Amino acid sequence: MKKNISHLLLFCFLADAAISIIGCTKKADVPAPYGAVPTARQLAWHDMQMYAFIHFTTTTYRDVEWGYGDAAPDEFQPTRFNPRQWVEVLKAAGMKGVILTAKHHDGFCLWPSQLTDYSVAYSSWMEGKGDVVGALSKEAARAGLKFGVYLSPWDRHDLRYGTPAYVNYFRGQLRELLTQYGPIFEVWQDGANGGDGYYGGLCERRIIDNRTYYDWATTDTLIRELQPMACIFSDGGPDTRWCGNESGSVGDPNWATLNRDKYAPGRADNRGLQHGDVGGSHWVPAEVDVSIRPGWFYHQREDDRVKSVAQLMDIYYTSVGRGSNLILNVPPTKDGLIHPTDSARLIAFGKALQREFSRPLKTNAIKSLRASSVLRGFPARLVLDADNQTFWGTNDDVREATLTMTLHRPTTLYCLRLREPIRLGQRIDHFCVEALAPSGEWKLVAEGTTIGPQRILRLSEGTEASAIRLTVGSAEACPLLSEVQFFLPPEADE
Repeated sequence: MKKNISHLLLFCFLADAAISIIGCTKKADVPAPYGAVPTARQLAWHDMQMYAFIHFTTTTYRDVEWGYGDAAPDEFQPTRFNPRQWVEVLKAAGMKGVILTAKHHDGFCLWPSQLTDYSVAYSSWMEGKGDVVGALSKEAARAGLKFGVYLSPWDRHDLRYGTPAYVNYFRGQLRELLTQYGPIFEVWQDGANGGDGYYGGLCERRIIDNRTYYDWATTDTLIRELQPMACIFSDGGPDTRWCGNESGSVGDPNWATLNRDKYAPGRADNRGLQHGDVGGSHWVPAEVDVSIRPGWFYHQREDDRVKSVAQLMDIYYTSVGRGSNLILNVPPTKDGLIHPTDSARLIAFGKALQREFSRPLKTNAIKSLRASSVLRGFPARLVLDADNQTFWGTNDDVREATLTMTLHRPTTLYCLRLREPIRLGQRIDHFCVEALAPSGEWKLVAEGTTIGPQRILRLSEGTEASAIRLTVGSAEACPLLSEVQFFLPPEADE
């Protein structure tokens, strides 16, 4: 008899563990995906959340934002070049990767390309043996950061620009970058295409049709062949999209889906890119690009205009906190170092981020959790298990549902993080958070539109609650949530 009871208890334990892991009692219970869903490479990209941009080339030495393409290779002289310093600062800031402008619009290549004489190999720096791409990729790998490359489609130096021969050259450069420097997590395709330039000394203006000239489908196929897990960024994807501005925020609402065929690099409906398209044809999430300084390249005159920690925190909340990824530009000085002001600011930002989310509300502080609708096998408790693979599900015909969390004692809450199980699509289009105040009244403390990969928002200041009620709604499909995590106010700096 005791043996039978032991077997029964073991069976119950294993069954409960299986439910926790897969979030369902049987495969048929899993809700059908809604709309476009992310690929494996996009899911890995979403996990990164924040990484750095490095703008560095001959333009740095001319104190301008866009190089004309006429600088001599010898002008590139980072005499104290130290990519290890870059990487250590970026990691301290909480970055998970770094993307380098391997070639900006000036056409100068930061690696010893075999396809041009306009590269570091033709500079006296390091006696022509320098390789910025190689050095940074090695340091990133050593520090556990992922590496990506920016290769400008527009080249203001090359005589061939505007002809089919240049497109072949461009693809040849991509092949070099994607085969010589290890795994690449993102390939960045800028939308600036065509205009005035040096063009081999002709110094003229060249205009191209940016929808047809590059034959992007062929180029993207090459990237897929060489780096299958690399996400391709441009105004319209195919994998990740521009957020429509360079101010440090994405729109609210922010849909990760986009009617992709409407867009191409250099042809942007900025408002459409800020918000995405509800029910869009493809999963093309937004990336927020912004510089820690007013400009993208280093300028000494901007040394006193580096963004404050408070500004960087606001950017975090309006980018990562709205379900996009953040790529924060940190331009090296002419010496080849991250400026001390930028370095100190980034390290302080990293500490502020750690402090901001250092006090999650523990599950043992929760007395009860009740949902207004539960799909069999997807109970409300799965939003608390810190596992994005599991989720609370509602019945298929439900379009709005509530979670009510009762606490053991009144608690002051600071901010909230929500996540949807995006493998099944993005569904939620509105939500609100109410707190049960000590007076016995329900008070609205936060509200918003989309959630998607995640939504992080601060609650009304001084939110004290004995219970929290979260309402989520979706116009087209039953809402699903994989995480509901509250945080207590961070402790003050010592």
